[in-house]
Amino acid sequence: MACDLALFRTYPALEARVPRRPFISAPTPVVPLDLPGFAEGELWIKDDARSCPLHGGNKPRKLEFIIGSALARGSRRLVTTGALGTHHGLATTILGRSVGLATTLVLVPQPITPEVQAAFELDVAWGAEVLRASGVTTAALQVIRALARSQLRGERPHLVWTGGSSALGNLGFVSAAFELAEQIEAGELPEPAEISVALGSGGTTAGLVLGLRLAGLAIPVRGVLVSDIMSPSPGALARSANATLKLMRRIDPMIPDRPLAPSDFMIDRSELGPGYGSATEQSAAALDVAARHGLQLDSTYTAKCFASVLARSEGRPSSRGPLLFWNTHNGLEIAAPSS
Repeated sequence: MACDLALFRTYPALEARVPRRPFISAPTPVVPLDLPGFAEGELWIKDDARSCPLHGGNKPRKLEFIIGSALARGSRRLVTTGALGTHHGLATTILGRSVGLATTLVLVPQPITPEVQAAFELDVAWGAEVLRASGVTTAALQVIRALARSQLRGERPHLVWTGGSSALGNLGFVSAAFELAEQIEAGELPEPAEISVALGSGGTTAGLVLGLRLAGLAIPVRGVLVSDIMSPSPGALARSANATLKLMRRIDPMIPDRPLAPSDFMIDRSELGPGYGSATEQSAAALDVAARHGLQLDSTYTAKCFASVLARSEGRPSSRGPLLFWNTHNGLEIAAPSS
């Protein structure tokens, strides 16, 4: 079952005019984490692991709006890109299939791990058309060709930007920020001193920072960089967030005009290591700490973010307020479809 969005309760004109295919079943939980090195109540988690019954994590938040738009314009195929083990690609394939949309994935190489291999095999099992590319340039050419072929078939293809990071996709995390604001107001958690989230294509971070500003919360967001493939700069994040703000204000001029600057974005590069998909010593240790405390993470994104959080706990005065780790990992066991 879909849940109402705090964003739409605040700005009902958006609900009336922004196509949405609901996938998020309820506000995702906020809970304290009791870990060594942290005082009681010093570390909290906003857990998107089971955000959607079909595929958890942060991707369904963006895809609600992206797939809603595709359906509204009569598309029958989604075309998107990512690395070989892309969670975004798998989520797009599964959620697209659930509403009758085919998916084409253009995939670039990344270090092969059992998790990456399993994700690739699931892409195929869920019916994605998979096209391989050697790098970013060849991927762009493959996307153009895939869109052209699909258009000739009369499918009205819908391009989904990598990671769902676009003016429309970012709206999913503007909405998530309003969800968090309601949880803070309801006393479900204290207002965090800082939020940490994995930073890949940048839409999650851009939407979250914009949403917090519109919701009246001055909580800094630390984007922990996990990708060296077209990784976003503070300037690029600001432009992405402002494109979303412009989209929102075009629909509802009553939304405050509060553009963001590059200085509003904090990028933590401490856990990037050798590059996308490559673990660091700290992220491997963080993965182990998380597992011992019942928290399932992935080595590509969330373990690196969690490693950054653990590192900053050393010598940090608890009086500064709690840290919030936003878990964007899919915590569901995804199996091949039965038919």
